[in-house]
Amino acid sequence: MPWDDPFYVTRNANVLAGLTARGVWWALTTGDDFYWHPLTWLSHMVDVEVWGLDAGGHHVMNLVLHVLSTLILFATLRRMTGRLGRSAFVAGLFAIHPLHVESVAWIAERKDVLSGFFWMLTLWTYVSYVRGPSLRRYLLVVLCFVLGLMAKPMTVTLPLALLLLDVWPLRRIEFGEPGKAGRFQVPWPRAIQLVREKLPLLALGILCGAVTFLNQLHAGSVRALGGDFPLGARVSNAALSYLTYIANTVWPMGLAAFYPYPRTLPGPVVIVSAWLALVAVSVLVILAVRRRPYLAVGWFWYLGTLLPVIGLLQVGDQARADRFTYIPLIGLFLMVAWGLPDLLARSHRARVALAAAAAVVLLGSAVAARTQVNYWKDGFTLCERAIEVTTGNQRAYASLGQLLEEQGRTEDAVAKYREAARFMNDASGLRTRIGTLLMQEGKAADAASEFSLALMAQPTSAVAHHNLALALDAQGKTSEALEQHAAAMRCDPQSAVGHYALGAALARQGSQTEEAIAEFTQAARIRPDWALAHNSLALALAAQGRLDEAIREGLEVVRLEPNQPEWHSNLSVAFNQHGDTKMAIEQLEVALTLAPQHSEASVWHYNLAIMFQRTGDDSQVVAHLRAALSLDPHFAAARTALTAIEARR
Repeated sequence: MPWDDPFYVTRNANVLAGLTARGVWWALTTGDDFYWHPLTWLSHMVDVEVWGLDAGGHHVMNLVLHVLSTLILFATLRRMTGRLGRSAFVAGLFAIHPLHVESVAWIAERKDVLSGFFWMLTLWTYVSYVRGPSLRRYLLVVLCFVLGLMAKPMTVTLPLALLLLDVWPLRRIEFGEPGKAGRFQVPWPRAIQLVREKLPLLALGILCGAVTFLNQLHAGSVRALGGDFPLGARVSNAALSYLTYIANTVWPMGLAAFYPYPRTLPGPVVIVSAWLALVAVSVLVILAVRRRPYLAVGWFWYLGTLLPVIGLLQVGDQARADRFTYIPLIGLFLMVAWGLPDLLARSHRARVALAAAAAVVLLGSAVAARTQVNYWKDGFTLCERAIEVTTGNQRAYASLGQLLEEQGRTEDAVAKYREAARFMNDASGLRTRIGTLLMQEGKAADAASEFSLALMAQPTSAVAHHNLALALDAQGKTSEALEQHAAAMRCDPQSAVGHYALGAALARQGSQTEEAIAEFTQAARIRPDWALAHNSLALALAAQGRLDEAIREGLEVVRLEPNQPEWHSNLSVAFNQHGDTKMAIEQLEVALTLAPQHSEASVWHYNLAIMFQRTGDDSQVVAHLRAALSLDPHFAAARTALTAIEARR
């Protein structure tokens, strides 16, 4: 899966280490993925500890959690209502509805099934508390709720669900007969008491929600009210999403792993009609609350539990997601499971027909879910399916491009990336990736075009200016490249990479070595531990004859990266030019020790022979000349020198 699975498991160093003390502390304290959900991280660590990176094991754990949630949901409904068949129908739909495939099949959605498991446990413990109130049982409810929050913050709506269950089927609050005004009499003291009972849960939920919001705000995932997601668009999309989820519940076709935010929304008539429909249903179920309370409970369960992810507070760039319905659909299932029998099952024959219809619905749901599971068999199938059933799906195109790139199919990857960029308001990052791939393919002119497009989207991007400079330089457009390097520096004066790149471009000019030295010096000042910057500075200083400074930088290079033979070779040259033959020999011997088969090893042996000749150590001279010839039998200078020495003997 090219989206969150690498972040959650396959490339997460903390998770890949398995269950460790350090990993546990990280899970408890990190805000990665914009959430505080330590239990989810710990569950992934346990999976790695048990299964390694065998995807089958991770999927099995998701499935086990989902099955357990289904069983607890069934047992809880049966316990609350005494209705075996209706409880089984709700639990059956929860288990096999196609909208729930995403939560179970996607390893990164462990947080869904794990929080769902603790949601169901909270319901079970709450029923026990209601049947026999005690502090111990109440604390058990709180514990299960907190564990749910630690798996996924969406559990924050659970206190609302408990209040709804107080109305039905627990019937802890009874509405009186309609008064003169036609309104049902609400026993406010009892209602206030039940709300007060939930206050500790509400406080914990608010605290978790605040932490989540701050994490998302800090990470930049919470979208501002302006820009791509203005408030009007969010309100409109929320109404359409509520209705679309209902439509997909009834007819779960055309499901995708990602639904792009609509570039254009329907007109005001459609939007107003959608909101009026939601309000109308709400009014109707409230009016029917005394005779058919399950309708109000199911409906407001659906509306309320979806509220955190309906898009009014936009996180990410999706319009909606199947996984968001994991808990909310229970409300719709309750409405159907209790509403249709009460409406239609007035005779034995009708009840038999209704039971048969329920079996057909469950069978159809199972078949549709099996079909949906097939789309999750690999990343290619998943992305291609999303492209097939949605329009302008930039995430699916980009992910498909990433998969193709990982297979080395650069040309195909570039084509998919370009498709993704067509549907993005700011495609600077993607354009930069396309340009980088084109540079690797030697297509500097095409790469320059992509980097220019990236700059059109983000004119102040130092990275885009830097990349464009490299592409121009590769085409021999030196003066234009220097202009882009300078622009990159204006955008980000503290970029060590930018100063280094500008220095390298100036050094290639030959006539601007002093300017190059200044840029390399800045790069090394900003990143004192960057050996490459110190090495380039050393070479530039040596070219200017500033050998003392060059040697000082060269010594810093080999201190930072002592295992790079090239660095020692460069330092040897500087010492040799400075007249310090002993240090020159020492550095070149280190280079040969590190890489005796290096492509330049024959030259290094030859240079050592020349330096030992100065010291009068003929045995070393001969040994290194022979070593040079053993590595390169066609090394003419080495053979001539060795022949001359042997002739003198």
